Amino acid sequence: MAAFTGEAEVYEYLGGVFRMGMEDTALVEKLKPSGVVLRITYTDPDAVLTVDMPNSQIFEGAGNGPDPNVELFMTADTGNRFWLGKVVLPVALAKGQVRAKGPVAKLLKVLPLAKGLFGPYKASLEEKGRTDLLAA
Repeated sequence: MAAFTGEAEVYEYLGGVFRMGMEDTALVEKLKPSGVVLRITYTDPDAVLTVDMPNSQIFEGAGNGPDPNVELFMTADTGNRFWLGKVVLPVALAKGQVRAKGPVAKLLKVLPLAKGLFGPYKASLEEKGRTDLLAA
């Protein structure tokens, strides 16, 4: 059974971690030159996030935001587990738990920066009493 009850929760929590990142000016300065426009299509429940790193913008919903140059496809539970530090993206790609489209190497270059958001994501779940998501 999916940990997220609906699309709105995916945007609240998984979109929220990207919003936290965009509030970190040092992180934003490192992401801008990457040129990565990432679209993540989640399933179970269905939700789409587009993260425009050069322009520090996040878009919710299919068809919103600029065209991506890198796309990831995964369950929302896999996304949650990634932000908890429980999923290693290159391994998940190799195992087929995450599918990708586009120049993934571009994304892998900025991937180490994501680790700085693992703690704040976990803290936000603790603050909101989401032990179900923490235990995923």
